[in-house]
Amino acid sequence: MTQAEREQENGKEKEKEREKEKEKEQRGVKRPIAPPVIPEPLQEQIQSNFIVVIHPGSRTLRIGRATDTLPAAVPHVIARRHKQTGQPRSEDAWLVREGLNNPESNEQRQNGLKMVDQAIWSKKMSNGVRRTPVSAEQARSYNRQIRPAVLDSSSRVKWTNTSYHPELLVGEEALYVNPTDCYDVHWPISRGQLNVHSGAAGSLTAVLADLEAIWSQVIQKQLEIPLKDLKYYRCILLVPDIYNRQHVKELVSMLLLNMGFSAIIVHQESVCATFGSGLSSACVVDVGDQKTSLCCVEDGVSHRNSRLCLAYGGSDVTRCFFWLLQRAGFPYRECQLSSRMDCVLLQQLKETFCHLDQDISGLQDHEFRTRFPESPALLYQVRLGDEKLQAPMALFYPTTFGIVAQKMTSLQHRSQGDPEDPHDEHYLLGTQSKQDQSSKASAERKSLPKPPGFEGELSSQVGDPSDRGGTAHGQDVELGHSQNDCLMGGAEMEEPPSALLFRKTAMTQFEGKALGLDKAILHSIDCCASDETKRKMYSSILVVGGGLLFHRAQEFLQHRILNKMPPSFRRVVESVEVITRPKDMDPRLISWKGGAVLACLDTTQEMWIHQREWQRFGVRMLRERAAFVW
Repeated sequence: MTQAEREQENGKEKEKEREKEKEKEQRGVKRPIAPPVIPEPLQEQIQSNFIVVIHPGSRTLRIGRATDTLPAAVPHVIARRHKQTGQPRSEDAWLVREGLNNPESNEQRQNGLKMVDQAIWSKKMSNGVRRTPVSAEQARSYNRQIRPAVLDSSSRVKWTNTSYHPELLVGEEALYVNPTDCYDVHWPISRGQLNVHSGAAGSLTAVLADLEAIWSQVIQKQLEIPLKDLKYYRCILLVPDIYNRQHVKELVSMLLLNMGFSAIIVHQESVCATFGSGLSSACVVDVGDQKTSLCCVEDGVSHRNSRLCLAYGGSDVTRCFFWLLQRAGFPYRECQLSSRMDCVLLQQLKETFCHLDQDISGLQDHEFRTRFPESPALLYQVRLGDEKLQAPMALFYPTTFGIVAQKMTSLQHRSQGDPEDPHDEHYLLGTQSKQDQSSKASAERKSLPKPPGFEGELSSQVGDPSDRGGTAHGQDVELGHSQNDCLMGGAEMEEPPSALLFRKTAMTQFEGKALGLDKAILHSIDCCASDETKRKMYSSILVVGGGLLFHRAQEFLQHRILNKMPPSFRRVVESVEVITRPKDMDPRLISWKGGAVLACLDTTQEMWIHQREWQRFGVRMLRERAAFVW
């Protein structure tokens, strides 16, 4: 049979088969079909202009659509009208904090200032000459003779109009409420956490109500989104690296259930900072107004052991600058830390005059204006010397702040458990076999990071007055997760009581100090697990936030890190790089910008927590969907 005949025969057979199939279908017998491919649920196409990114700070709220070039920046403050006449007035302090009026505060400030002066003198200027120290007495004699010049009989600055008796005011309007009006002024976030306290409006419910009122008004007025339309919007909430689980849970409930957003993503500030700066890995140093947080981030993951929060920031530098101005005979003698308007002025003076450039020396003459409501506009002359450099250097010598008997350092604490989340880490720990627990504890003990100089220098550091930030005054800290596991977890069954006590004492002594910014960076990097990760972090130290916006801050910090980093890393790290303005962006906006970038990523689709899911499962959704270990 030829090839052509074979093809003809095959064609006939195929034709017969097709006819048989048609007959079967006509008789109602369906031919077998392949099982269908189950289509994946269609992912909803999310439009970025329907996503609101919220970055709540202690002093400033930054909020905007993910498509906005810049967020709205609003003072994070609210003023509520008194419900009854004659009601006592309450106002949260701005620059005043606890621990400043201790009998030892002034002595501690003086000791810190001596260390700052020693550091200034020891570093040579770029021309190789040591700086000549300038004493406050040299400026004081001139400043005491200064009298202000009247620029205008009216400052053209007015108190907020409250004649129509609004129930509440937020942002700039709240900031400029007349102290004689019947309004209470509150800042709902303090040192990066919800401002829960025992005073007026200090309950968790009251603080959440304040936040809801501020955010709702800003969304309506600044973003021009009606609250009834929030059901069409989603929200990205930035939280601190060291977060309070209860507070985060309440904030998510407020945004989804009270305000009515359709879905939410919760992410950490440090990770968002790396997104906003375009870095894959970095040691993120966030110097805010009231706290400084540090964390090492690698490929979008925050290393839990490296998280560290210091209870000081830009407002502490402002208060320290005011103290130094007073020593130099500050000509505006009516200035008071308890006055809101004076606090605004002092912040402006700090931002204008302070620097970290050691080449600027000697006495310089400056001028500044005061414009207060119901007062004339005045012009003052002031002569300043080293005060402009001493104040920002207090970030590296925090004893200069004069804060005594206060917790100055905290790490990520263990979860206390939540009845709505039964399968938490306590459940997992309790269901592990004893063998698993003991092996995990011993492994963690071996991998427990030692702080810089922990073994040999600990005793000398603790006793060194130059580094004592309050340990002698009984300060306490919260141990981090892995350290706490080793000290309080399965290790207790393994170690004898004496060894356990020594470990607790040694760790508390080190962590109880108010670490300077450079030492805190070294400590955070040293807590990374591998040398390779540490090398990455030294070559990418990202500084964000508004607390270190001083001239030459980048070079100053880089020099201190190079001088203090362990010798073993100086040989292997090619270069220590401190990044203060990635892509020439304002460092205060980097984390918010990272949240906006997060909104546009395809990988975030599975991170959204929807309103119905939160209503049904509650806080368990954070354990399932959060991009960090809840």
